[in-house]
Amino acid sequence: AVPTELSTADYAVFGVTLGFSAAIGIFYAIKDWRSREGTEEYLLGGRNLGMIPVSLSLSVSFMSAVTVLGTPAEVYIYGTMYWWFLLAMLIVAVVTSELYIPMFYKMGISSTYEYLEKRFNRPVRILATVTFILETIFYVGIVIYAPSLALSAVTGFDLWTAVMSTGIVCTFYTTLGGIKAVIWTDVFQAVVMLCGFLAVTIRGSIVLGGYEKVWQICEEGGRIDFLHFDLDPRYRHTFWSIIVGGTFLWLGVYAVSQSQVQRYLCCRSVKQAKGAIYLNWLGLVVIISLSVINGTILYAFYHDCDPLGTGKVGATDQLLPYMALELFKDYPGVTGLVVSCIFSGSLSTVSSGINAMSCVTVEDFIKPVTKWSDTTYTWVSKGSVIIYGGLCIAMAYLASQLGGVLEAALSILGLVGGPLGNKTVYICVGKIFGAFVGLLSGLAVSIWVYVGSKTYPPAADNATVPSTIALNMSTAMMTTTVAPEIPAIADFYSISYVYYSCIGVGTTLVIGLLLSLLT
Repeated sequence: AVPTELSTADYAVFGVTLGFSAAIGIFYAIKDWRSREGTEEYLLGGRNLGMIPVSLSLSVSFMSAVTVLGTPAEVYIYGTMYWWFLLAMLIVAVVTSELYIPMFYKMGISSTYEYLEKRFNRPVRILATVTFILETIFYVGIVIYAPSLALSAVTGFDLWTAVMSTGIVCTFYTTLGGIKAVIWTDVFQAVVMLCGFLAVTIRGSIVLGGYEKVWQICEEGGRIDFLHFDLDPRYRHTFWSIIVGGTFLWLGVYAVSQSQVQRYLCCRSVKQAKGAIYLNWLGLVVIISLSVINGTILYAFYHDCDPLGTGKVGATDQLLPYMALELFKDYPGVTGLVVSCIFSGSLSTVSSGINAMSCVTVEDFIKPVTKWSDTTYTWVSKGSVIIYGGLCIAMAYLASQLGGVLEAALSILGLVGGPLGNKTVYICVGKIFGAFVGLLSGLAVSIWVYVGSKTYPPAADNATVPSTIALNMSTAMMTTTVAPEIPAIADFYSISYVYYSCIGVGTTLVIGLLLSLLT
């Protein structure tokens, strides 16, 4: 029988992970207190950190628990095409390191939104900063809540204990140690994530008779697919949709996100920052490859007895922890390691988010209108970390009340963030009016396509499901006698979600350029 709750050893392993993360914050608080840190030390590590810890921090900052749980589930349902995102991320790494990083260092900025004031005016900078803060609070709240809910449903782990533990520990070590604590805790959490991934990979392969057997089962089930080159944009994942859409998607994260840019600026030089970006990509290769491998193991393990179809789990993000309980039921503490792996993804994202919000609050709102001492700004930074940590925990509670609206709200927020967040648009657009109207146009078109996609979803690609669900689907299809009439616009609505960022940025850029030329 599959265990329905974690053992004492599992809780102990999870507790050690949280305790060690908190200890790193205490260490840097004591260390920097003796050296009387300033805001640059607190928010940017004195611009003196090495590229290896920064690269690991970059790798795990956006590989949240949503990714740790979601990528194996993606492979379980749709197959291995997701792996091609690594190529898109390589393109993003090259563009970011060769175009953006030299620009950021040359400008000597601390907040990415400083560029907008220099390019246009202060109101544009303030608007972008407010948008970033609202997006980050929402996103971080989801990152805290979603994995907590999945683990609570499967393992009996108390939901609000998990939520409060994640939020409070992150806020604690980020407040005390600043960006140094965030980065070095990310390094520790990267090791924990690697150990968790490897535990599932090794044990799963052994139980299933070797990875060759896993591969064979996945091939027979249609999960091994790297050669989907269809140009039809309605397919969920093809080589072209991932390369084009994925590049735009991740460029908005790695090139201009405050959380990532802040890490580049922590490095000693442009050369070190560029090296951190490329090493970060190697880290992503390991993380995503292991996630995809775990997805193949997940499918091979349940290909003839789908826990979704039998009702043993209620959502795809519960599949990995459910399998971990079954794989490690005779190995006390190892399930706790997998749980720690999942929450390490959350901790890194949460701490990065609240630290970045603190930075833009001080740099964009407070410093331009005050002339306080550096010590005062440091204390304000720490206070804002506490406030944002509390707001993110509150957002996690709000997420629990949203229910089915949660996915829609998060998706729409992503659509809003795409055109707003990609500063490449503003580099190209010449005038404030063009940028403003282009931005509104991009948002309107993106949201319009998203809302339409809820009525006419994109093609499921090569997706197949285990036999229990397939049987139910076949039965349902046999009872259907009349196909509904589909309007021509449905093809446009059915475009893959990967292209949403392209649509938003493209619309903003085209409209913005045209209006700038005409006015």
